[in-house]
Amino acid sequence: MCTECEDLIDPKLIQLDEIIAKYKHENGPLIPVLQQAQEVYGYLPTHVLQHISKTMRIPLARIYGVVTFYAQFRLTPSGRNVINVCLGTACHVRGGAKVLQTIEKELKITDGATTEDRRFTLEVVACIGACGLAPVISINNEVHGRLLPEHITGILAEYE
Repeated sequence: MCTECEDLIDPKLIQLDEIIAKYKHENGPLIPVLQQAQEVYGYLPTHVLQHISKTMRIPLARIYGVVTFYAQFRLTPSGRNVINVCLGTACHVRGGAKVLQTIEKELKITDGATTEDRRFTLEVVACIGACGLAPVISINNEVHGRLLPEHITGILAEYE
């Protein structure tokens, strides 16, 4: 192989091929392949989905169907800090909607969006699994509970 060609090889693509190879003999490997591809790339860009489609011989339309059905998959880059706001029953009853409104106002984004500086991505979820601490948010999987809207500015400042 020529030395100039080595610069053109995407190490993430090599890693993706290793992931696909690991699931070669499994039944229904698409979801774990997509999950791990997203871990490698941070989201699922079009060229990655096309590569998975070609390599795994799965129609691209089917892959898009899976990616758009499950909320865990992202087709756009997320922010450095992913905020999950719980609006499950316990959090809703204890003021989760007001916490969400405060975050939206503070960051000037809504559910599913990322701030222009890519510091934060906001996602509404049905449950974080910390109902006893309701209302809760998690930022990068770190749970913040028993929240009041006035706590939000200080919490967000910890992640800037």
